[in-house]
Amino acid sequence: MDEDARERAAERIAEARHGRFEAARLEAALERSRARIDALAAAAEELEQGLPDRVGDAVQEGLKREMQAAGKNLAEIRGLLNRTIRRLEAIEQELVAERNARIDDLEVLVDLVSSGWAGVDERLRRIEERGSHASGAIVPLLPLAEPVDALAS
Repeated sequence: MDEDARERAAERIAEARHGRFEAARLEAALERSRARIDALAAAAEELEQGLPDRVGDAVQEGLKREMQAAGKNLAEIRGLLNRTIRRLEAIEQELVAERNARIDDLEVLVDLVSSGWAGVDERLRRIEERGSHASGAIVPLLPLAEPVDALAS
């Protein structure tokens, strides 16, 4: 045989072996990929079954924590509002008491002024009675100061 033909045959055999090796390597890679895809599908199915419950539980837990904090804040605000209401009621009571005290003071003042005017009225009545019994004439009082008309000019 020709040496050239022998080399070509050896090359073809080597290529065929190499091709088989590549095909075997490709088949092994495909088999590994199939196994991984099956494992991934199983994990996805497991997540699909358990994930909604876990997400629901996580959401409930998060809401519970947030609502506890909001509840504490709301209770604190309610306490502050109650304290403010009590203080406003106390101020209102003090204002009512002060107003009643001022009304009492005004009542006493009105009584004093009324009794004072009643005394003046009684004195004037007695003076008039004396004047009408004694001579029947009314005596004008002397002015204490200059008349108002004189001051204006």
